[in-house]
Amino acid sequence: MSIGTSVSGNELTVQVEGRFDFSAHQEFRDAYEKSDDSVKSYVIDMSKATYLDSSALGMLLLLRDHAGGDTAQVRITRCNQDVKKILTISNFEQLFSID
Repeated sequence: MSIGTSVSGNELTVQVEGRFDFSAHQEFRDAYEKSDDSVKSYVIDMSKATYLDSSALGMLLLLRDHAGGDTAQVRITRCNQDVKKILTISNFEQLFSID
């Protein structure tokens, strides 16, 4: 599992690669908590994610809280079918923009 980040203007992109599970907890959290205060929106790029579990869902919820809760601007993008299915079953499309 690896996490890559990039900042463009006020948007932070976090790219998840491999298995997104509890082993990525600290790295994922550091990616957004250590970002500049100018960051107002977040993009989670799942194009290289092969798997996610319940702890990954929890990490996404923690990011949403960090980003402002109900007013958070968090998009989850480029999901494969398996990842998208897990997000859909978990009703995450009600909490996040998923494309």
